[in-house]
Amino acid sequence: MPYRRLPNTDQARLYAIETAVKRAAEADYNNQALSYKTLTMAQRFLLQFETMLTRYRDNYKSKVNANKEYRHIVANARMYLSHFIQVLNLAIIRGEVKPEQVELYGLDKDARIVPDLSSEEDILLWGQRIIDGEKQRTAMGGFAIYNPPIAKVQVYYDIFKEHQMNHTLHKQTINRVHGDLGEYRKEADELILQIWNEVEERYKDKLPYERMCLCKEYGLIYYYRKGEKELNEATDAEIRYQRAKEQTIPWEN
Repeated sequence: MPYRRLPNTDQARLYAIETAVKRAAEADYNNQALSYKTLTMAQRFLLQFETMLTRYRDNYKSKVNANKEYRHIVANARMYLSHFIQVLNLAIIRGEVKPEQVELYGLDKDARIVPDLSSEEDILLWGQRIIDGEKQRTAMGGFAIYNPPIAKVQVYYDIFKEHQMNHTLHKQTINRVHGDLGEYRKEADELILQIWNEVEERYKDKLPYERMCLCKEYGLIYYYRKGEKELNEATDAEIRYQRAKEQTIPWEN
């Protein structure tokens, strides 16, 4: 007899439960392979599992679309911030801004480099420092940096900051849904195992090929081991023949 294996994808789990519920609904009372308790449990869980999978797919699709937009927003904020700092450094080199004034931005007065902006946290940190520093310096009488002006840098920084918060919340939602789905998967596997055990128990007295076919109607999936002979109608016919032959052999002392 080939061995069975529980489904390992959400779609396969859903199909296994749907198949069992549908087959049980078609069977009359005397030919029912599932207990009333198991069937009721499967019907209720099927609706919940379908809803959870739809929710997860919708959230995942939304995440993919949001990520595309978010990457563009992050790139813009990084570009304008980096460009502003480069222009600021050029102004210092030209003598238009005093070197010590860069400390208002949190920058090193002896270094003419753009700080690391590779992470979102770096952009949040340096974006606020640069905006505050430029406001302080111009309030002290310094001329404003243009191309890009700090107002434009702040626009892209504020857009990034807003979306960064939304992005974080979205990730938390996805993680929470994924965690809930993990619990549903565990429950689905336990339910499928219970269904399959009841079905196989119901048909345990049938001949191998007939039993396998009846179990498959309830969604059971069987796999042959390497080199194992496949079951077919001839298999059951041979067993019937052997049984009939044994019944005709007289008892020998």
